[in-house]
Amino acid sequence: MEVSFGKVNGLGCIKARTNAYSTPLAPDTKAQIKLTATTVEVWYEGRCVARHARCYGRYQHVLDLEHYLDVLEHKPGAVAGSKPLEQWRRAGRWPHSYDQFWTGLMQRHGRQDGTRAMIELLQLGRRLGAARLRSAIESALRLGCADAAAVQHLMATDGLVHQRPSLLLEVGSLLRQYERPLPEMHVYDHLLVGAGR
Repeated sequence: MEVSFGKVNGLGCIKARTNAYSTPLAPDTKAQIKLTATTVEVWYEGRCVARHARCYGRYQHVLDLEHYLDVLEHKPGAVAGSKPLEQWRRAGRWPHSYDQFWTGLMQRHGRQDGTRAMIELLQLGRRLGAARLRSAIESALRLGCADAAAVQHLMATDGLVHQRPSLLLEVGSLLRQYERPLPEMHVYDHLLVGAGR
């Protein structure tokens, strides 16, 4: 393992050998870089803040869309043509279902607000897990829904088990106390006979 130190540049990247790797750290932050045969890790204050597959090309930018979500939230128009999104698509981290859902959000809320809602979902996926986000988005699409709140609900309730009540009441025995005998209607027949006179 090769260990070095570097500074985060204005694009949120840190250089390891000849390549730049994205980090969630602010520009000018000094961080530790751990380079192995297969990975590049960026460490800050004793914890790993970014991990990338090592790139053996030269002068490449290896970008993770999650590292730019906070910035893109304020500039949602930059998402569609962004290099991190392109890299996520090539790596298979941006499935077709995300594009479908994003399109639905933009149709419902407009381009800016729909994109901002998609970014908020990606931020939620960063916290709760990408697999959970993908499952919730695909469930929402199956339900014909294009609403970020529905995806948030599906993610929040994922894994909840609905239990049946352990106490089952025997309703029949409770209702028997209210039983009354049915009235005998033939007693009232004499009233009908008197009405005809």
